[in-house]
Amino acid sequence: MEDEDIDSVQIPIDGTLDLHTFQPREIKRLIPDYLAACLAQDIVDVRIIHGKGTGTLRRLVHSVLKNLPCVASFKLADETAGSWGATLVKLQSKK
Repeated sequence: MEDEDIDSVQIPIDGTLDLHTFQPREIKRLIPDYLAACLAQDIVDVRIIHGKGTGTLRRLVHSVLKNLPCVASFKLADETAGSWGATLVKLQSKK
């Protein structure tokens, strides 16, 4: 039943994914789906907001990103984009 609930969530595809409203168990599925949706709209620069906290969610996000072939690179954001509470992702364009 929980998997059905995540399918019904509508997320705007605008290049910014805020993970604050999601459970950690949803992240491994959510990030690849969101990045694919961004690529479908020719969005190649994505910001994933994971928060600062203890760093657990940040490490989970980075481990997912490392294994996705559509990810060209990623890094922690600078002070203007969320600092270490956000990760900037560069996707490989399909063009």
